[in-house]
Amino acid sequence: MTHLERARAYLRAIEAGDGSSLAFFAPDVVQREHPNRLLPAGATRDLAALRNAAERGKTVVAAQQYEIVSAVEQDDRLALEVLWTATLRVPVGSLPAGGVMRAHFGVFFTFRDGLIVTQNNYDCFEAF
Repeated sequence: MTHLERARAYLRAIEAGDGSSLAFFAPDVVQREHPNRLLPAGATRDLAALRNAAERGKTVVAAQQYEIVSAVEQDDRLALEVLWTATLRVPVGSLPAGGVMRAHFGVFFTFRDGLIVTQNNYDCFEAF
């Protein structure tokens, strides 16, 4: 399986919201979410923090979808441009509960033994 195929499966697992996305990470994974409107200071997460963030996300997002716009794969690295849409459970900014939030993501992965060992997110949210 290519890293792009793994990333597609990972994104589908996030969409499913059943916790299965955690199986795509190496035990020593480091995920960095660079500063954005929702997290002005950014965040750095290990596997336990990723698990907690996924649980917190369920309280805000009712459903989400990831559309890969473009991808570049080289050796153990993969860069994705992704369009993310989410239906909200709760109001966020000017968006009501049931409203749709959108963002354009740059996501950069490093894989080891088929698992994600680093993930860097650059999330650009549309106005909300």
